[in-house]
Amino acid sequence: MKPYVTSNRINIFLVVLFILLGIGSFAYNQYLISRILQQEKSGVELWAKAIEYTSNPVQEEISQNLLEAADYLRRESFVPDSIIKLIEDAEADRTSQTFVTQEIVLSEDRFLVPRIIADENGEVFFKEDVDTNMDDQDLIEYYSSMNDPIEIRMVGDDYDMTQYVYYGESPTVRYLRYFPYIQLSLLALLLGIGFVSYRTISRSEQSNLWVGMTKEAAHQLGTPLSSMYGWIELLREEKKGDEFTERICDELENDISRLRGVSERFNQIGSEPELEYHRLGPIIEDVVNYMKHRLPKRGKNVDVFCELESGIQAKVNPDLFQWALENLIKNAMDAIKSSATKAQVSIKMKRVENEVIIEIADTGVGIEKKYQNEIFKPGYSTKKRGWGLGLSLTKRIVEGYHKGKLMVYDTEVGKGTTMRIILKVDLTELSEQKSSEPSTAKT
Repeated sequence: MKPYVTSNRINIFLVVLFILLGIGSFAYNQYLISRILQQEKSGVELWAKAIEYTSNPVQEEISQNLLEAADYLRRESFVPDSIIKLIEDAEADRTSQTFVTQEIVLSEDRFLVPRIIADENGEVFFKEDVDTNMDDQDLIEYYSSMNDPIEIRMVGDDYDMTQYVYYGESPTVRYLRYFPYIQLSLLALLLGIGFVSYRTISRSEQSNLWVGMTKEAAHQLGTPLSSMYGWIELLREEKKGDEFTERICDELENDISRLRGVSERFNQIGSEPELEYHRLGPIIEDVVNYMKHRLPKRGKNVDVFCELESGIQAKVNPDLFQWALENLIKNAMDAIKSSATKAQVSIKMKRVENEVIIEIADTGVGIEKKYQNEIFKPGYSTKKRGWGLGLSLTKRIVEGYHKGKLMVYDTEVGKGTTMRIILKVDLTELSEQKSSEPSTAKT
């Protein structure tokens, strides 16, 4: 299984987990809010009934009649004391009920629900825990939209009126409504930290694996390369004077030298490379000439063009930077089909202010849009035998070691792709470096 596929699956799992946790948190929060609202509604209804009870003059009249009846019966000698006691207990119960209802009405700590009382004409004559600058009519409409008003019936000897209690939500409910968003934000932050940590650990593991592989490859290449140099010298001695053998030995020696350079590149992976200012033109030309020389062996007729501004310098490690260029040029050549009518690779270099821009363009198959962000991931490859490490390693060389930038600058399916490298140049440092170089006088 390719690493980028596994990474995508983990990303999808984290997103699905986040959505499920969010839905569960929101649903449970709504359940809590509904339970609290039911309790608040019951409390406001109890408060409204208490007001109705204490405001009813009939209750006071009943208490007065009970007291008078107890006094009258006490004066009558034939009435048993038990009957008088029952009447007095009834009056005490009513007094106790009245006291409890008054406590409910007058309690300020028990109800934190904002509420108002208005008459049938919409005139507000009572407000409690209302923290707003809205006028009375707006308050009535606002609370009516939240809860149905509770009716209070006021009945007396000479009046019969209806009042209404309008109420809203307590601060607890208001805070709970914002809680899911706070919780989801914290959850997203934690998942983000976890995702970044996972990516960091994964990249670190991949990096350590690459470093180990490259250093082992460099070590394994060392012995046969030294042996091959010896065999070439023996062949030269054996066929001394044979021009064809001499030419073949020279080519073999060039390739072996190239392999030794590759081995040195492998040794530099994982350690901080030494960067110095070099002229980029000769470095690019050397890579292009090497690739041109081997084009016939690749079975393709590809035209390679260079358009390089002279004298451009940048701070690079020549071995590693050549490696990056080789990978890009090789990919450009591989992208061109052998049957293509226009097979062309062009390398351009220019400097714009403090940036050096190098572009490698081909007339190959192009890259589909959905794969443009995948090509730099380790393991991604469209080749049957490819490991998918070339562009990933190239990006690491350009961005990780040279602090530059590598991107797909332009691509179109069926027409080709342009890759762009951008290197930053410290003009002040470059000018100081040039001024410190010894001048050579012409003779």
